Amino acid sequence: MSTGREDPETERWLADTRASYDADAAGYAEETRSLLAELPPEQEVMALFAESVRAAGGGPVADVGCGPGRITAHLSDLGVDAFGIDLSPRMIEVARSEHPGLRFEVGSMTQLALADGSLTALLAWYSIMHVPDDAIGEVLTGFHRVLRPGGLLLLGFHAADTSSPDPQDDNEGRPESYGRLRRPGQVATWLGETGFTVETHPTITLAARTLGGVLLAHR
Repeated sequence: MSTGREDPETERWLADTRASYDADAAGYAEETRSLLAELPPEQEVMALFAESVRAAGGGPVADVGCGPGRITAHLSDLGVDAFGIDLSPRMIEVARSEHPGLRFEVGSMTQLALADGSLTALLAWYSIMHVPDDAIGEVLTGFHRVLRPGGLLLLGFHAADTSSPDPQDDNEGRPESYGRLRRPGQVATWLGETGFTVETHPTITLAARTLGGVLLAHR
């Protein structure tokens, strides 16, 4: 189980991210409440992920960076034993209020308080965007640690095309990292360096965002 204090630079961006979501947890929940219903491609991704989890025999699935719990709840409706973890205490309060039958915990993806090999699957749906490039390896190593052998990892993120992956500039009130763009190939490389095997990495075009990168990998 990962424990210990963060270094000052990590604590800085964690604190910025935490404060931003604490400040507008209820507003964010309202803003995203119907988002999945409006995005059929993301529904398809979640359905395939749930099917893969069931095919693997089921078991606990962590939604890391769960926010108000909309994806956690959707996966639960699909028959997945999902629980949520989020850095923001206010987000967790909202998630527990809106989905009282599900488990939600305050925690950081940089220090997952989960036992080694304890998860069947883990997803981080548009939450690794807050992690600087120089910290991605540590985060993915943590994901690898808590997954059982063969365990599944699903990542969703704002994706860059062939242009420079500069942050998006339409995220007023969000932390600087909110609009960070990443090339799917680079994320796939990071996964491989951490010990994951990437199964698929489609890029989907959605009305709500320019490009969405999706990677499914296994430990």
